[in-house]
Amino acid sequence: MYRFIASDLDGTLLDKAHRVHEHTARTLREIAGLGVRFALATGRHYLDVRGIRQSLGIDAHLITANGARVHDPDDRLIFQADLPPDAVRAIAAPGVATPDCLTNFYLDEGWLIDRPAPQLLHVHKDSGMTYRVADLSTHSGLGVYKVLYIGRHDELLEVERRLHERLGDGAYITFSADDCLEVMARGVSKGHALQLVLDRLGIDAKACLAFGDGQNDIELLRAAGHPRLMGNAHRRLVEELPDLPQIGHHHPHGLANHLRELFRLSE
Repeated sequence: MYRFIASDLDGTLLDKAHRVHEHTARTLREIAGLGVRFALATGRHYLDVRGIRQSLGIDAHLITANGARVHDPDDRLIFQADLPPDAVRAIAAPGVATPDCLTNFYLDEGWLIDRPAPQLLHVHKDSGMTYRVADLSTHSGLGVYKVLYIGRHDELLEVERRLHERLGDGAYITFSADDCLEVMARGVSKGHALQLVLDRLGIDAKACLAFGDGQNDIELLRAAGHPRLMGNAHRRLVEELPDLPQIGHHHPHGLANHLRELFRLSE
């Protein structure tokens, strides 16, 4: 019945320390042995997620930066969508981010940030990915496929309002967490990327399971025939998709426990 599994990472597949739990990795490897295919669908950078996939020990498509980049299990790039450079310059200009917010750019070659933030690095322990500090206000905007603002939720709501004023419907703007507001090109989403992968493999969405917990998972869950909300799902996601079943909490391994029940795997 199930031929494909697409899962978010933080708050869904990973534990509260943003790490791969061995029980989860073992479960996915067992299911992969049954011929089921996978995609990891996240707001994270491709270079970061590649290391997480290695920790899981499975072949998987990588849907990264909320769908702005898609790689196949052999790391071939099969889809990309950059923000228009003028849009990047407009939203990196003074007056968009509040003073306490961190501004980040994702490019293929790495992660740029406007000032040091060592507290962020614990999230990237499995991959060892790190940032490079740069003056983003002078960046050309070329090659930027995600702009990420990190800060208090009340401040990010104001940043979200300013972004909509400057960009209108010319970009995809979403919260991946209360403290993370993300901007990608118009038309980009995890759901669009998932459909692209399913079409490429010839798998019907009715045979696809999907798991998520955040607002940036709405399109992913809508694209799958069998969507599941985590027990720790964000309030706005639950309100947007009130009829979806909720499973266990992501920590330490609610997703793995649910999959073991579905696939009738022995402990």
